[in-house]
Amino acid sequence: MPIPSEILAVSRPKNTVVIRYGKNKDLFAVRQRVGCRNVNGRHLPVNGPTIGHIIDGKFVPITKDEPTDVATAPIDLKDWANVILCDQLFKSIMDELLAVYSKTDAEKIYCIAILRGCDKGIKDYELKEAYDTNFLSELYPDVSLSKNTVSTFLNDLGKALSRTVKFMQNRAAAVSMDHHLLIDGTLKSGESEVNSLSDFSRKAKTKGTRDISVLFAFDLEEMEPVCSKCFPGNMLDATSYSEFIAQNKITQGIIVADKGFPEASAHEHLEKNPDLHYLNPIKRNSKLIERHNMLDFTDLLPGYEGITFRKEKCVGTNKWLYSYHDSYKAAKEERDWLSRAKKNKTYDLETLRQKQKTFGTIVLECDLDLPPEIAYKAYDKRWEIEVAMRFYKSACEFDETRIQDDYSVIGSEFCDFLSTVLTFRLIKAFDKADLLENHTYKKIMSILVRAKKARIDNSAWRLIRMNPSHIEILQNLGLLPKPEEPPKKKRGRPAGSKNKSKKTDQLNDDQVPRRRRSRPPESKNKPKVTAPETASKTKEDGKPKRQTCQDLRKKSHTV
Repeated sequence: MPIPSEILAVSRPKNTVVIRYGKNKDLFAVRQRVGCRNVNGRHLPVNGPTIGHIIDGKFVPITKDEPTDVATAPIDLKDWANVILCDQLFKSIMDELLAVYSKTDAEKIYCIAILRGCDKGIKDYELKEAYDTNFLSELYPDVSLSKNTVSTFLNDLGKALSRTVKFMQNRAAAVSMDHHLLIDGTLKSGESEVNSLSDFSRKAKTKGTRDISVLFAFDLEEMEPVCSKCFPGNMLDATSYSEFIAQNKITQGIIVADKGFPEASAHEHLEKNPDLHYLNPIKRNSKLIERHNMLDFTDLLPGYEGITFRKEKCVGTNKWLYSYHDSYKAAKEERDWLSRAKKNKTYDLETLRQKQKTFGTIVLECDLDLPPEIAYKAYDKRWEIEVAMRFYKSACEFDETRIQDDYSVIGSEFCDFLSTVLTFRLIKAFDKADLLENHTYKKIMSILVRAKKARIDNSAWRLIRMNPSHIEILQNLGLLPKPEEPPKKKRGRPAGSKNKSKKTDQLNDDQVPRRRRSRPPESKNKPKVTAPETASKTKEDGKPKRQTCQDLRKKSHTV
């Protein structure tokens, strides 16, 4: 609808434009021109803020004292504690990102990872709102995280696959030679029919959905993931094992895996890297077990109860075999077997006798000559990555992709990997502060969300009022300074007290020496006062003395 000529003829400031608004389009606002943009060779003007209105044929400017709309007002209450703690623990990742990505891209990846770590299950279109309402917008201002921007950025991030691989390789190269790398995979639901990663896995019959396979390498000593990679859901772990090690350039450390990652799958890569070793279990039907009599256990395992072992070196190869028999696990496996046999009506005595030989046993292969108890302990710790995978899918809520094409899946999984690293660093911080003894991870995060900072009357940011118990948690995490405790007094006599004189003449004038308890000195030598003396003394005092029974008897005798 065109602007009436009489409205356009009203005198107003230069570089302004008149805009119709209102329900009936009968109101006129004056907006300032702030520049122009080039669109296909055309220079189009860019309108800025409203500086006034045309009312009754006159231009009425907006005064500075007039309140603005709350929709455009700055946010004065933001989440503080959770973001500050994450930034403190995650700061080193920013340096690793800057080695591969530009500063703009690194800040986007960094902010997305922190927001996904702080707010589990957050959607991409919710990132902008979460960013504006917490202290990330104060620490890293002007990071674009709108819905369309994030969608396009994750797609571009997946296209730049070489940079993601370089980031993973840098982390794998930083692993120490004596550290144990736990390798395992997990399946994530991905129902997209567009990408090539979503496919029916071995669990498709149970789940009824397509999956994406994600392999992880977990540093047991540092207790955090090192690298990850996505594979199609129908690919076996043994097939993806060698490519995962080769692409991430894992060249040192001790790989501890399960039966799905046999040594033969990565034999060539292990031969090329002498600083890379392995510790894997072998299947119970392996010929190596019978060839070296690994079920004939020779001794008790030091430091463990009810476990026997046998150690043998394979002839002609640089490989050692370690076999263990746990009597407690053997009894449990036999009980479970009998329960299934009863349920399925498949009990057979000969089958049971054969199974009893392998109940509670495990045979490990390794290219290092280790003490049997060290090898057993290292493999027993492999359960940590099972906990990590379960935490990745449940607590972090990364059990589905919610992305369509291949590029977006790769980019989104990279951000999920960083959020997982952050989550395990948070767990270590909570454990170091002894908070996990009385609180769950979810409870601690909810307390951190309550610690907000407000800005009143354009003053500095100040922490809102919180419960003393929550303040104590923030102090234990180092977010708030602890109150200074008064110095503790040493137990015992004060220093120099033995040399002080005990004479009363050294006391000050205002101090009176305490009277000692017990009979006054020389009281035993004083003569006792007789009755007449006592009576005369009472007369002198002017007070009658109370007569006793003995005095009354004396009076009666005299009468």
